[in-house]
Amino acid sequence: MPDIQSPLPGTFYHAPDPNSAPFKKPGDAVAADDTIGLVEVMKTFIEVKAEVEGTFDGFVAPNAEPVQAGDVLAKVR
Repeated sequence: MPDIQSPLPGTFYHAPDPNSAPFKKPGDAVAADDTIGLVEVMKTFIEVKAEVEGTFDGFVAPNAEPVQAGDVLAKVR
């Protein structure tokens, strides 16, 4: 099962804003260029792309929590 990893340290978000649905939910189809979350670094939001194709299996990293570069954010099968 491929892991989607954080490209940099920051705060990981599952959705574009607190009132929106997550970018992906378990069972959703995933294309390599799909955004699955955002990492915030110093008030700048960087899109996290799946970089793999398959079916979204779920988030590993909690929403709105700090992550380090290389941490697993989500899984795709």
